[in-house]
Amino acid sequence: MSSTADPDYARLKWRCRRGMRELDAVLQAFLQSAYAALGDDDKSRFEAILDLPDPELYGYLAGRLEPKDRSLAPLIGRIRASLHP
Repeated sequence: MSSTADPDYARLKWRCRRGMRELDAVLQAFLQSAYAALGDDDKSRFEAILDLPDPELYGYLAGRLEPKDRSLAPLIGRIRASLHP
């Protein structure tokens, strides 16, 4: 099943739109390529990541900051790894 078949896909794609184009590209690419394979817990974590302010999220994805919520760290790492397949 493709990620586009998920009923939440369109809503999540919209939420991936950010004030920073760099974040748009990273989050939308991850949504398209990897979201469908995530378990329910990681899907919830992805939504929590989308709730973060842009500067904080950018810091996490750039590796400049460690996530305050340590439960997000593995998924942040997975998103970062998807940048360099």
